[in-house]
Amino acid sequence: MRKRRLSQNFLYDPAILGRIVRASGLSPGDTVVEIGPGPGRLTRMLAEGAGRVVAIELDRDLYERLTAELAGYENLELLRGDALRYDYGGLGPFKVVANIPYHITTPIIFKLLEYRQYLRSMTLTVQKEVAQRIAARPGTKHYGVLSITVQYYAKAELKFIIPRGAFRPVPKVDSACLHMEIYDTPPVKVKDEGLFLNIVKTAFGQRRKTLHNSLKKLVPDIDAVLRAAGIEPGARPETLSIGDFARLAQEVST
Repeated sequence: MRKRRLSQNFLYDPAILGRIVRASGLSPGDTVVEIGPGPGRLTRMLAEGAGRVVAIELDRDLYERLTAELAGYENLELLRGDALRYDYGGLGPFKVVANIPYHITTPIIFKLLEYRQYLRSMTLTVQKEVAQRIAARPGTKHYGVLSITVQYYAKAELKFIIPRGAFRPVPKVDSACLHMEIYDTPPVKVKDEGLFLNIVKTAFGQRRKTLHNSLKKLVPDIDAVLRAAGIEPGARPETLSIGDFARLAQEVST
């Protein structure tokens, strides 16, 4: 039985599950983590294509059922616990392929990014709007703090849309397969990551305002700093690329 408090909407369509696995670029030597295996359909596919699968399930009933049903997979390790509290540091290099409960999407992405020295990629089924925000490019309505923060660490690509009717029970929104390939080094050079991210958050904190208005409390001489970075003070934050914000952070720190 589905437990509403755990945001359980299960994806059963084997064709869609196969597309998710292919989007992940999984290979036989990979260690892959699955968060919330649910009924285990994706888990089986992962165990058949990867060298090692670590599946973390919070729900006791599902965990016990999976333990019995998937006992034949020697490369599968089923764990009962909270993926937000799991220590991924002992896995070595790993990928994540999972259908993420909507309510933990952002927290789990940033939890996993804490282990980016080991993390190779994330291929996640998430709410369509969240996928659009993460993969958004400058100048689009979905582009914002989440886009830049994730794209500083990973190349994000919305692979395909998954209609709500593919899930049981049927959720109120569509989903999407989002693939994030983790960078060895960020695509832009930033001296102070904390300052860089603070500038991004402050700029988008008042999205409809110009950069002059949104950043003037953070940087008193903001117009001069913006122009030194090659940015017009009258520009709005959604028009700036991650490189623009990196140059701005560099100018602020000098």
